[in-house]
Amino acid sequence: MKYHEIINSDTPVLVDFFTDWYGPCKLLSPILTEVKNEIGDIVKFVKVDVYKDQSLATKLEVCSVPSMILFKNGKQVWKRCGALQKNEIIALINEHTNNETESVYRPDFT
Repeated sequence: MKYHEIINSDTPVLVDFFTDWYGPCKLLSPILTEVKNEIGDIVKFVKVDVYKDQSLATKLEVCSVPSMILFKNGKQVWKRCGALQKNEIIALINEHTNNETESVYRPDFT
């Protein structure tokens, strides 16, 4: 599947631009795994190694790692350089995947 097919999905797509040797990228990877396990299929998660796909990173103006870009209906709706905590990523996903009245995902605090 090609890049444009992935981001044009009906499901929002969170793209993680990383390198496998850089400390902050290593810290973010398990956090994204936790988020994915917690929220399920609300968002597709895609990892892009910036050294293996430099042209895509350049096209999307990724100038540092880790960087995350959220796409919804093929459009970039959010971009961030640097790592985030799990609750921040979940809040971001809620903000961009909800209808006007409630979040698609609500953490269970019980």
